[in-house]
Amino acid sequence: MSRASWKLWPCVALALVTSACGDEAEPPTAAEYGELLFRDARLSESQFNAFSCATCHATTPTPLNGRMDSGYTLHNVVSRPDWWGGYETNLLDAVNFCYVSFMRGVQPLPVDSPQSRALYEYLVSISPDAQAPALPYTVVKDIVEVPRGSLERGQTVYRAACQECHGELHTGEGRLTELASILPEVTRDYDELFPGIPHSLVVIEKVRHGQFFHIGGNMPAYSLEALSDADMGALLTYMGL
Repeated sequence: MSRASWKLWPCVALALVTSACGDEAEPPTAAEYGELLFRDARLSESQFNAFSCATCHATTPTPLNGRMDSGYTLHNVVSRPDWWGGYETNLLDAVNFCYVSFMRGVQPLPVDSPQSRALYEYLVSISPDAQAPALPYTVVKDIVEVPRGSLERGQTVYRAACQECHGELHTGEGRLTELASILPEVTRDYDELFPGIPHSLVVIEKVRHGQFFHIGGNMPAYSLEALSDADMGALLTYMGL
């Protein structure tokens, strides 16, 4: 959606946060309120959601600290002509795809809601360029084995792509939520849950397709742009698969 078609929000949502700031405090701007929502899992009303927008998206031109997120950085996101590899041409629809599919939102955010308008203001604030190119999103359709990579690279990939949600390997220490699987210990149940299927293929399925076939919890899918087959192979080596 263009800047013009998603109208800039005046000040409606600011009244919602004034009480939290106190009578004497300066209320946040719309963009500041949007950033708070962006970083807060409570944007979704589901008690089972642990994701915020910031869980899967950086906001800098290049993700910091070697992050390998499932989603692209949202720097310049408003300036792009489309999203989700061209599948979405309306920015709010692209936001709501995440909101409903991964954050367990029951209903999409309405275009005139304080939350959607504040989020838009924040996304505008991190979109300095008038135009930015569309970004590819390549879905891996068929799940097959991949060549294994080095243990060292696999450790790097795990820390960059998996650890924030799943915690430390083998223990889950520091994981985002208790609903997140402990890796690779979760594979101990795979012979019963997925009889006859190699454990590695189940892991690849979960990573590549996320929750869409109802075996990946609520995790988002990793496209080839987010995680190459080479890095997938190294990750499997690190997990002993």
